Amino acid sequence: MSFNGFSKKTLPFLKAIKKNNNKEWFEEHRDEYNNYILNPSRAFVEEFGEHLMALEPTVNFSPKINKSLFRIFRDTRRMGAIKIPLKSRIGFIFWQGSGKRLQNSGFYMHFSPDELFVAVGVRWFEKPMLDAYREYIKDDKRRENLFDVLDKLSKNGYKIIEKSYKRFPRGFNADMSNVELSLYKGMATYIILEPNLITDGDKLISTLYDIYEKMLPLQKIMYKVSLRVKED
Repeated sequence: MSFNGFSKKTLPFLKAIKKNNNKEWFEEHRDEYNNYILNPSRAFVEEFGEHLMALEPTVNFSPKINKSLFRIFRDTRRMGAIKIPLKSRIGFIFWQGSGKRLQNSGFYMHFSPDELFVAVGVRWFEKPMLDAYREYIKDDKRRENLFDVLDKLSKNGYKIIEKSYKRFPRGFNADMSNVELSLYKGMATYIILEPNLITDGDKLISTLYDIYEKMLPLQKIMYKVSLRVKED
């Protein structure tokens, strides 16, 4: 199936999910979900994944749920989970590495009626990835290189996720250059675009490719970090 963009009815359908967020309504409108969301999402993953391989030949992608696609249903049983059963934003991930898809550096995107969100990196480190990140940036040259990459991204209009910690972790101190990099519990860059871009398939793919090409230096660094992960 070729990808020609998402339907102009896709974003209104997601707005309808917000207003009718229950499984009964969804089952009555499952055909619309398939036509406006699921089928074009699969086509998008197949086509854009091929494009991404020009940037990173080892990138992983699969047009399946729990691979490059995310479930539309939330797991509301988990402690602290959002109790609204349906998601009103649609996410995609193209990841690099052999571990958990969300703990490998990835090219991520989601869209909703409010935004088109495009990102690279790892949003939230679990302990093995956090340990690997801190071990990686203990080296002065690697820390300087990461700082330079983030600085260039910022100057080009891309945002960096916020720091999570206020105190330096063990092994880091205020005398170290760019030591503020140790205060992150994730490392990613992102930009927010207008969501209507999803209806123009060619423009969406060319825009994403251009953005990910500029974000690629951070992707490469975070992939190197992932290779240092020591699983429990």
